[in-house]
Amino acid sequence: MKPAVRVVLAGIALLLAGEPALAQNFFERLFGITPQPAPPPLPQYQPRPQPRRTTPPPTAPKQEAAPAAPVEPPPAPYEKDLLRLSEILGSLAFLRPLCSAPDAPEWPKRMQAIMENEGTSPGRKERLAGAYNKGYQAFSLTYRICTPSAIEASNRYLKEGNQLSRNIAGRYGG
Repeated sequence: MKPAVRVVLAGIALLLAGEPALAQNFFERLFGITPQPAPPPLPQYQPRPQPRRTTPPPTAPKQEAAPAAPVEPPPAPYEKDLLRLSEILGSLAFLRPLCSAPDAPEWPKRMQAIMENEGTSPGRKERLAGAYNKGYQAFSLTYRICTPSAIEASNRYLKEGNQLSRNIAGRYGG
């Protein structure tokens, strides 16, 4: 081998052996920042095995059990229709006064009567009131003044509500 090639190879070997962190210094020279060493890894959580008990654990003295919440009765077979009727009443409670209908004050009263007669449990009252509010809010977000479409919606809800109330009364009495 030629002496010049030997010198070059020896120089490369010295560079590689003498400074193993040349790649790390690259960022320091390039950006002017010293790389921070990585923090040591956190220890992994390893649950300790619990010793097996041969005797049952001590029990606390028996206390009076709090009375359980009353179980809600199953829904009536006309529940779906009644919730839809409640939603219609909520819509009419908004639309009829908006269009200055003479029957405007009676829609909230009709819903109140349904709540008194059909709201047999807190959960049922909540569902009925929620359906009423849903119907009311659906139109309160859309209409600010009485328009022909508001009158049409009101007339359609009057027909649907009339049909629902007749179906409920005809099928299930009342």
